[in-house]
Amino acid sequence: MTYSLHRTAFTFFLLILTLAAVPVTSFAAGRDRIEAFLTTTGFDVALESIALSSASAPKILGIDPDGFGSDWTRLTEEVFDTKDMHETAVSILERTLSDEALNHAVEFYASDLGQRLVEAENASHMLEDEEAKQQHGQEIVAGLIKDGSHRVESLKRMNRAIDSSGTALRALQEIQLRFLLAASASGVIDLQLDADELRLMMRQNETGMRQALQLSALAGAAYTYQDFSDADVTTYAEALEQPLMQEVYELLNAVQYEIMAMKFEILAARMADLHPAQDI
Repeated sequence: MTYSLHRTAFTFFLLILTLAAVPVTSFAAGRDRIEAFLTTTGFDVALESIALSSASAPKILGIDPDGFGSDWTRLTEEVFDTKDMHETAVSILERTLSDEALNHAVEFYASDLGQRLVEAENASHMLEDEEAKQQHGQEIVAGLIKDGSHRVESLKRMNRAIDSSGTALRALQEIQLRFLLAASASGVIDLQLDADELRLMMRQNETGMRQALQLSALAGAAYTYQDFSDADVTTYAEALEQPLMQEVYELLNAVQYEIMAMKFEILAARMADLHPAQDI
């Protein structure tokens, strides 16, 4: 199948908030504490939700996943094995997450507000209908703007804190690039652009993609935290802006990025072994 890249191919990755580098510290936390940290902060569920994103992966390549029948479900379950992703995350965090940063994050997320936030975030992560969530979130944002609410700025503040280094777009581009090149190398697609040409096209689309990422993140936040008061949202934004929390999110984003990049490369390669149930 011949494949030519177009702007709509980028929509699948709109909500990936990731960073490109994993910091290293000599004061890393132990495994048991990492496991407790993942549960308390809800990052264990965030890792599991990576598997949901695989549903739209073939669309990036111009392929209908329904054409693969049950083989597609089997493949994604094998590639996006939650235990494997969890183990990878724990292994990285054991070597990189400092006790000080871990304690700071756990103290906040173990609080009453923190646990309510985790519950809402877990539910949002595992919602399979991402399109419906985005639509609902956009409607909430529109209503807030119409009412002149300051909540929109607080939500933006939260999102900026989560990606304080502003590198989400670069990570997004790298994941797409690795996925497309792996699909091309395995013969799943006939890619008409080389890596340098793909990077150039991505740079040319950066302004639009950055805006799309920001709007998508805003709608997602509006949906996720719709039942929280303005004061709660402001408190959360302030907590996320703290240096130690910034350290935690920088690392968690990097871990999520690396796991997603690896899994989508594997998925692209494994797709070559699938047998379409019908002509696609």
